[in-house]
Amino acid sequence: MNQSISRRSLLTVLGAVGGASAVYEAAGALGMVTPVLPPQSLMLQPANPNKNTVAILGAGISGLMVAYELERAGYQCVILEASHRAGGRNLTLRHNDLVDELGHRRRCQFSPDSKMYFNAGPARIPGHHQRVLHYCKAFQIPLQIRANSSRLAYVHDEVSSNSKKSRKVRIGEYIADARGLLSELAWKSADRVSLDEPFTEEELESLSGFIRMYGDLTEKGNYQGSDRAGSTKDRMLFHSAPKAPLSTQDLLSSHFWHYQLHATEIYDWGAPLMEIVGGMDGLVKAFMKRIHSPIILNAMVQDIRLRENGTDIVYQDQNKQSTLKVDYCFNSIPAHLITGLRNNFPRDYRQALGTLKRGHLFKIGLEMKERFWEREGIYGGITYTSSDVGQLWYPSHDIHSQKGVMLGAYVWGEEKCAKFERLSPQARLQRAKECGNAIHDNYAQYIEAGESVPWARMNHMMGCGSQMSPEDRKRYFDRIQQPEGHHFLIGDQVSYHSGWQEGAMASAEHALLSFDRQFGRREHS
Repeated sequence: MNQSISRRSLLTVLGAVGGASAVYEAAGALGMVTPVLPPQSLMLQPANPNKNTVAILGAGISGLMVAYELERAGYQCVILEASHRAGGRNLTLRHNDLVDELGHRRRCQFSPDSKMYFNAGPARIPGHHQRVLHYCKAFQIPLQIRANSSRLAYVHDEVSSNSKKSRKVRIGEYIADARGLLSELAWKSADRVSLDEPFTEEELESLSGFIRMYGDLTEKGNYQGSDRAGSTKDRMLFHSAPKAPLSTQDLLSSHFWHYQLHATEIYDWGAPLMEIVGGMDGLVKAFMKRIHSPIILNAMVQDIRLRENGTDIVYQDQNKQSTLKVDYCFNSIPAHLITGLRNNFPRDYRQALGTLKRGHLFKIGLEMKERFWEREGIYGGITYTSSDVGQLWYPSHDIHSQKGVMLGAYVWGEEKCAKFERLSPQARLQRAKECGNAIHDNYAQYIEAGESVPWARMNHMMGCGSQMSPEDRKRYFDRIQQPEGHHFLIGDQVSYHSGWQEGAMASAEHALLSFDRQFGRREHS
C-alpha cells in the first residue's frame, strides 16, 4: 500500500541520509527556515551626560559585553562581581588557579606548562554562533578547529541486563553497521513506499541503488559487513577484509543510538566547531583589556532596590557595606540566587524569576603524561560511554607533543551529576580513573593531575545552564526578558540557549537594543 510523505517527513529522511546541512538547505528551498544572519552592529545612541550611570551585576560574558558596548556609547559603568575573578562560567584552569568550590576550595595541580589547561566551562564555538565569532574577529582572538567527532574514537557500553560483559567498538564501526542494518530494511521495502505520487520504475531503480550504496549492501540488498567499519588487515599492504558486522541485538542494546549516534547532526555540535587558541578564557581577557570601567571583585550584592528613575544596589566588599546609586542596572546574577536577595521587585516579576531552576553540569580535566590516544589513531573527537563519566574528549591541538589535557568526564543532569557532586575531589578522580581503565588500557597510569568542576557547587554560581519547564517558559519568559523599570536581566538564562556563550550574548544584545529603544531616544528627546 502506498503511503504519502509530508515535507516534514521528507526532511526527517534527508536528515538520516545527508545530515543537518542537507535538511537546512532543503528546508530553505521549501521556504521553511530563515538563514542565520550575522549580528547587527550595536550602534547605541550616545549617552546623556546627565543620565548615564550603569551598574552591571556579574562579570560573566553577558556583563562584559554590556560594559564594552555601553562604554563605547559614553555610559559610566561599574561592574560588581561576587567572585575573585571575571568570566563567570567561562573558566579555563591552569597551574595554581583557584577552584572555588563550596566546601572544597583548592588550587589547580596542573604543571606550569602553558599548554596544560582545562576549559571547565565553554569549550566549543559552533560556526553559526555569530555573536561570539563577531567579537573574536573584532578583538583578533586566534581560533583553531576543534574536532568534535572522530570515527576512530569509541562507543563503550558497560555491563548491563542486555550484556554480560562490557563492549567497546569504534564509532565508525557502529555507524557503518547501523546504516547497513537500516539500509537492508529500507531496500526490502522500497517498492512499497512512495512520496506524494507513486515511483516510476526508473525512480524505484534509482532509490534501490541509492539505498544499496548508502548502506554498502550486496546486489541482493543484504548487509554482510563493510570496510567502512574497519578492516581486519592492513589495507596498505593487503586487500581490505571487512569485520563481521555487529548483531542487531548489539546495535540496539547499546546506549549510543539514544542520542550520540546523531550528535554531530545536533544544531550546536556539527562541524565546524572552533576553540580559542590557548584557552577559551581568551575572550574574557580580550574584553577585560578593552573595558575601562571599574570591576569590583569579591563584591556580593545583598539588596536591589528599584526607583522610579534608577536602581540602588547594596553590596558587601571587603567587610564593608556600600550602596551604588545608578540610573540603570543590567543584572546577570543567576535567577536562583537573585530570589534569595533582598529586593523590591513586583510580585509577578519575583514569581517569574522563581521559575528559572539551576542546571547541573560536571567536568573533570586530566593532565596526561603521554598522548596515548594518538597511538590508537584518535586525534580529537569524543568517546561515548554508558559509565558514570559519560564522555571522554581528546584534544585537537598540539598533536604529537609529549603531553596533553583530555576531558575525563562530561556529565549533565541533576541525577547523573549528583554521583560526582557528593564525592570529594580525590574520590571523583578515582572514579574517573576506574571508568577510563575500562576504555583505554593503563589509562590511570597516564594521569599526572586531575581537576574537577561541579558547576552546581561552584561558589557564586551554584548551577549551570538554567532550566525552565515548557509551561513556565510559555507563561513567564517574555516577562523576565523585558525590563522591570530600569532593571534588565541578562545572561544565558534569558535565552532559549542556556549553557552557551552565544545565548548569553544574545540576551545582552536583546537587552541593549531594548534599553536603547526605551531610554535612549526618550532621554535624548
